[in-house]
Amino acid sequence: MQGEDGNFLADQGLKDAFGHSQLGGAAPVVANMIKAALGYKFHWAVADYLQRAARHIASKTDVDQAYALGKAAVDHALKGDNAVMPTIVRVSDKPYKWKIGVAQLKNVANVEKMMPRDFITKDGFGITEKCRTYLTPLIKGEDYPPYKDGLPQYVRLKNVAVAKKLGNFKI
Repeated sequence: MQGEDGNFLADQGLKDAFGHSQLGGAAPVVANMIKAALGYKFHWAVADYLQRAARHIASKTDVDQAYALGKAAVDHALKGDNAVMPTIVRVSDKPYKWKIGVAQLKNVANVEKMMPRDFITKDGFGITEKCRTYLTPLIKGEDYPPYKDGLPQYVRLKNVAVAKKLGNFKI
């Protein structure tokens, strides 16, 4: 949402390490506008908090890929690989198949990958069949965590330290 000056309402003037504007979210801005204009009290919630806390409704595909990426990251670290990031490589759509790849950080850090234009309908309010074909396998399958007394029982890490590989250094 943009104001009369053409700037995003949520732009608080903050920049990340790469110079990108850090948008604080439209909710507090709009809420303050309503309070100023109408005097109403308000409360708002940030939707991404809810999304990050929603493991209990993650798809089977999402969970499988998350575990595979985590394992690959640990494997790379144990091998001493540096400046790399595990990736998901789509092998085929029908049937949906994927594998773990690797990207050099210098090729992906600070690179913005845009949603393909042909994934969004011309009116800008929907997705195309091409987008649906791409997204559908990613939400397939249920993988509910086990529950105990109404609460999800998540994996607990063993927190076993690995042997130190580097000598002392000064910053």
